[in-house]
Order: sequence, then structure tokens, then C-alpha cells
Amino acid sequence: MKRARRPSARGNRATGLIAAGALTLLLAGCGESVDPIERLGRKTTDQVQGGGGAGASAGPSPSKAADPSLAYKHWGLSRPLEFAPRPAQKPALPKAAPGRVPVVDRIPVPAGEKIVFVTFDDGREKDPRFLRQTADLKLPITMFLTDSVASSGYDHFQQLRDQGNGSTINNHTLNHPNLQKLSYAAQKAQICGQQDKLAQRFGQRPRLFRPPYGSYNDDTLRAAKECGVEALVTWRVSMQIRDLQYAEGSALRPGDIILAHFRGPAELKGSTETQMTTRMLQKIQEQGYRIGRLEDYL
Repeated sequence: MKRARRPSARGNRATGLIAAGALTLLLAGCGESVDPIERLGRKTTDQVQGGGGAGASAGPSPSKAADPSLAYKHWGLSRPLEFAPRPAQKPALPKAAPGRVPVVDRIPVPAGEKIVFVTFDDGREKDPRFLRQTADLKLPITMFLTDSVASSGYDHFQQLRDQGNGSTINNHTLNHPNLQKLSYAAQKAQICGQQDKLAQRFGQRPRLFRPPYGSYNDDTLRAAKECGVEALVTWRVSMQIRDLQYAEGSALRPGDIILAHFRGPAELKGSTETQMTTRMLQKIQEQGYRIGRLEDYL
């Protein structure tokens, strides 16, 4: 397992630093990053740019288990996934400043509850076998889609959403810029523009927003609020090609939000999206965690 540095949050110098109480702990870059444009921390985001295309990847054939309850074996797991039920009451989250959205990077789950949340970003890879994997495993994922790479396959993500697992589609901007480098107006155009596109395509405006690279400032929080977003979601743990990377410590912590990416062999050093996902789920199981649906807690 890899341990990441824990950088401090910094905002646009022209608008001042973000409030110290905001939960903005992000991950630093690592040598085996899933994606060089999403290096899990602000120390690297000024040096990279987005881009790329889509394509289906090779992977295991669809599950042929006679007993659907044994599908987990087909996908390389030693036992079925365990899922956390919907809480009776949503936990109290950090309060946002007036006219801003709250920032969430870990969910305050009840004491003693080992629950984590799985999220996938951008939408570059559209592997049909990932559809089968998530359906077989009944895996709920929170998707944050970028229009410039996901729109060519929005049908794929609609299928993911509609599998009955509780997966949702949320906002990751129009074309994945570093928002700290943009004016308030430009940030608002990126966020509201994708809100509009996703609402038109999927029939619902997203409640959640994730800034590219985890990079944001006070203008981002204001713009997101103006665009109808309810919370800005970052992360404390990321899935690399073969292992988890942590913002702090060397293991999962209750309430961790895990970042993964829709990626294929070209960016996973030959691994497929389904293989990467299996490794991530194995790590979650090895550490004794259940998987929760993020929207049940936000």
C-alpha cells in the first residue's frame, strides 16, 4: 500500500484562502497513478492537463454462474460484497458559509461502523464488461462525469445508473479544467453548463459536484451553489492500478470516500477497468469494510 502526502488547501490568492475548517484534505501524486491528469492533490495539478478519448477494454467474459449468488467468484472475490443499509438519519455534515456549498471528503458514519463509499470520475472508458461486473456484484457507484469525455457514451452511464444498484450520475465539469485558474464566471459556466447537459440528457440535475483534480477555491463554492449543487465532494483515498493510496495513514478509515476512474488498458498499464475494480474491492474486503451508497448519507 502507498501512503500519500497530505497537502494543505490553497485557494485563489485574489479571493483569499478557503476557510480553515473546510474538509479539503486531498492526496498527493504517486508513481503508479491511474491518470496523470488527476494526481490527487494540488501540488501536481498546475503541471498537468486533461484530455483523452474513449474505448472498450478487454476483460473477463460476462458472468455465467448458474447461481447468481456465486457471481462474486467469477469476478475474483473470495466472498460476496457486504453493503451498509441506508441510515435511519443522515449524519450532520460541515456547515457551509452563506452562499457556498459544503465540502465533504469523509462521511461521519456511526461509531464502530466500517463503511466506505465508491466513486468513479470522468467517463473516458466505457467498457461493457464493467456493466456486467457492477450488475453481478450489485455495486452502487457515484459517478462524476465530464462532458468532453463521457458524452460520446452517455448511454453507457445511463445503463450503469439504471441497473437497480442505486448508482447515480453527478457533475465533474464540461471539460475538466483546473478551476482555480479560472474566473468566477468561467467556473460557473463549467459547473452550470454540465448541470444543464446532464439534466437534459438524464432528466435530473445532479446534487453533487466534484472539481477536477480536487482543485477549488471560494469562487468554486459560490458558483456551485448558484448552479444548484448541494455539496462539493472530494476524497481521502484513491484507487491506483493495483492498490489504494491514502491521504493519511496506511489503511482505510470509516467514512472514507474512495476515488477511482473510468480507465482502460492504455492508462492502466495493460489492466482492464474490471481488473482494477476487482483489486479495489478486494482491498475493501481485506480491511473488513462494507460499501455504502454515498447519496444515502448526503
